[in-house]
Amino acid sequence: MLKTMNQKVSLVLVAIGALYLFGAFRIPSYPYAIVDADVLPKTLGVLLIVLSIFLFFAKDSETEEQKKRRDIPKKEIGMLLGVAGLILAYILLLEVIGFVLTTALFIFFCSFFLGYRNHVASGITAVVFPLVLYFMFTELLSITLPSGVLPF
Repeated sequence: MLKTMNQKVSLVLVAIGALYLFGAFRIPSYPYAIVDADVLPKTLGVLLIVLSIFLFFAKDSETEEQKKRRDIPKKEIGMLLGVAGLILAYILLLEVIGFVLTTALFIFFCSFFLGYRNHVASGITAVVFPLVLYFMFTELLSITLPSGVLPF
């Protein structure tokens, strides 16, 4: 039944999507919100499951070149684990120090870790991007983000 790697991956993605949707349907809804907090997670969960089903039925025969590209070099495994560690730190620190500071630190250190050495551009992006997002979510969409140690 599971002949290709796409079929195997699609089944894993369907399971992840189902668990994600289970969590999304547990998000409480608010009676006076125009766009509720559960709209985006539910949409993303359904989209993940639908695209996974398309992947399962995709007609793709795997060549030897594709099998070779699937093997991850040991050097890049360290990079993947480092980025995973940064993401875990981001998740753990988001509520404590707030969205703006956590996102700024994540963007700066992740770009540095991945080899981008223009620190001025990284710093500007790391500060401007979370501030713009924070303003958009809090002022335009009226969605509260963790402020953490900042007074706003």
